Amino acid sequence: MMQTSSANSLLADYGPRDTMDYDVVIVGGGPAGLSAAIRLKQRAAEAGTELSVCVLEKGSELGAHILSGAVMDPKALTELLPNWKAQGAPLNTPVSEDRFLFLTADKAYKTPNFMLPACLQNHGNYVVSLGNVVRWLGEQAEALGVEIFPGFPAAEILYDAQGAVKGVATGNMGVGRDGQPTDAFQLGMELHAKYTLFAEGARGNLGRQLIERFALDQDRDPQTYGIGIKELWEIDPALHQPGLVIHTAGWPLDNDTYGGSFLYHLENNQVVVGYVVGLGYRNPYLSPFEEFQRYKTHPEIRRFLEGGKRVSYGARAITAGGLQALPKTVFAGGALIGCDAGFLNASRIKGSHAAIKTGMLAADAAFDAVTAGRQGDALTAYPEAFEQSWLKEELHVARNFKPMMSKGLIKGTLLFGIDQIVFGGKAPWTLHNDQPDHTKLKPVATCTPIVYPKPDNKLTFDRLSSVFLSNTNHSESEPIHLTLKDPTIPVRVNLAEYAGPEARYCPAAVYEFVKDEADEDKLQINAQNCVHCKTCDIKDPMQNIVWVTPEGGSGPNYPNM
Repeated sequence: MMQTSSANSLLADYGPRDTMDYDVVIVGGGPAGLSAAIRLKQRAAEAGTELSVCVLEKGSELGAHILSGAVMDPKALTELLPNWKAQGAPLNTPVSEDRFLFLTADKAYKTPNFMLPACLQNHGNYVVSLGNVVRWLGEQAEALGVEIFPGFPAAEILYDAQGAVKGVATGNMGVGRDGQPTDAFQLGMELHAKYTLFAEGARGNLGRQLIERFALDQDRDPQTYGIGIKELWEIDPALHQPGLVIHTAGWPLDNDTYGGSFLYHLENNQVVVGYVVGLGYRNPYLSPFEEFQRYKTHPEIRRFLEGGKRVSYGARAITAGGLQALPKTVFAGGALIGCDAGFLNASRIKGSHAAIKTGMLAADAAFDAVTAGRQGDALTAYPEAFEQSWLKEELHVARNFKPMMSKGLIKGTLLFGIDQIVFGGKAPWTLHNDQPDHTKLKPVATCTPIVYPKPDNKLTFDRLSSVFLSNTNHSESEPIHLTLKDPTIPVRVNLAEYAGPEARYCPAAVYEFVKDEADEDKLQINAQNCVHCKTCDIKDPMQNIVWVTPEGGSGPNYPNM
């Protein structure tokens, strides 16, 4: 791609890059990466040895790019930091009540709690801002001596002569839209390590390259994804019920489209409301953003929000394929952890506890390897430890959730209910998915258009006003980080066959089809709006859009998502 060749040219003209050496480099300052860093330093302190660890984070600060529901299971956190409560971890709101609703256009049917499978019961969990939890984890890591570099995205994987990962390079700064250096140009830096852990979250840019290079997904199911769209609201104190957790299925999606909602009551009269749509949906006219806006108008949901104030907005893709879609997690010189590998329990709508646990398991393997004098080999102790862990058991119990729900809401719910309640998730069969999400769109000629109502700007909103609340910023002069393998495909294929789905699956108004000077259609990419959700990289039917790392610190700046 042009950005890669341009970067290589800059390196030839301005290199070599400065180099820093560490025992372990961690790419991504989310729950997985920070937990790995903490665990490494804990092990070093216990052994009375020194271990150099650094964390690279592409956001402007820790937590700036973190977005999750989130109801957090504290199990893994308790293993990592047993005194988290005394240390001030921001897990302030225990779940007080679970409600699961099946929605029609104007009614809600509550499932009796005694009929809810264990995966939908949240007693002992906490409603949190995962961004605030991550900031707190960062404080614990720094106190242990971890070096954390926010605003420095890892843009390139470095390999040694034998093909093993030897570290990463950060992106160049001060490059113009034309790929040429400006007066503010700074060459990226190389960070070399005995082992590199990749914790970029769902559809990680470098993780995606590693999976392809080392064929880590060979003999595994294709990974499947959802897009989660979320708003934070301040509501009427009289309607606020701290710890209330509401999940819904059904309307506004049809029975053949996977998705559902969450509405969680935090502290301080705040609620988070969000919607997840599986990216295997088939109708190209569907817009996850608009479905979310419609959802908020349901009588059972609007009663909490009316008269309130929307505070924040964001979106993020989530991995949902489960155990059958997990790639091999280790390769020469490194490992994938957290959602970079796909460790999310879609049936529970939870991934942070899995991220923390896998970060710890990989850290133990890396520490033992480094202290044994090894480097650059495969940390096989990590997947071996996962196989013996409670997390493996949890994901095994949930393994049939997504394949069953792909059969439709009614049939899928019945099948999964039997799977969980009758068999306890241990039925003697495992279902599989054989199609990646991007292959599932149907041509528009076979689909019915969906007409969405206009926003009222009180309860429902448009994309641009929403992106404003995400505090997203990219320099308009930097290279566009949403690259096209073939610039003719958006009009020649996507617009002609699928009515330009880019303009609908993107929750941030990045993509729009406009007329050029000759009155011909063209795709306009408003890259400055991008909230780094990665949906385009996943759902584009021709896999023509590739998300690459923008300049450090760019993107959303979520205060508390």
